[in-house]
Amino acid sequence: MEILASRMLLRPAHYERSVAFYRDALGLAIAREYSGGTVFHAGQSLIELAGHGAQAHSGGPLPVSLWLQVRDLYATQQDLQDRGVEIARDARREPWGLHEMHVEDPDGITLIFVQVPEDHPLRRDTRG
Repeated sequence: MEILASRMLLRPAHYERSVAFYRDALGLAIAREYSGGTVFHAGQSLIELAGHGAQAHSGGPLPVSLWLQVRDLYATQQDLQDRGVEIARDARREPWGLHEMHVEDPDGITLIFVQVPEDHPLRRDTRG
């Protein structure tokens, strides 16, 4: 099997509220729009919000998180706070060496913003 592209597909409880969050609060660029859906650029991936086919749920956390790598986590936190986004967990260095901050979208999905320090193993070339 050869995978040519991928994206995270979310079916939010309130489509318009979620579009406003990803577009306005987070400031993600729109890759494309179609009748009943919006696709956002998210680094090397895409986040698609579908306004159709949503299953009834309580609006609580879904069993999924988005991992979004940024260059400067602390500047990102300040930018989001300036936009009025509530930070669920402030930016900090984790025991495993990454700097992480958590934000929740309107449906309770955790967005984990990550900064990978220069000396972290994720930045090492593991080729022989």
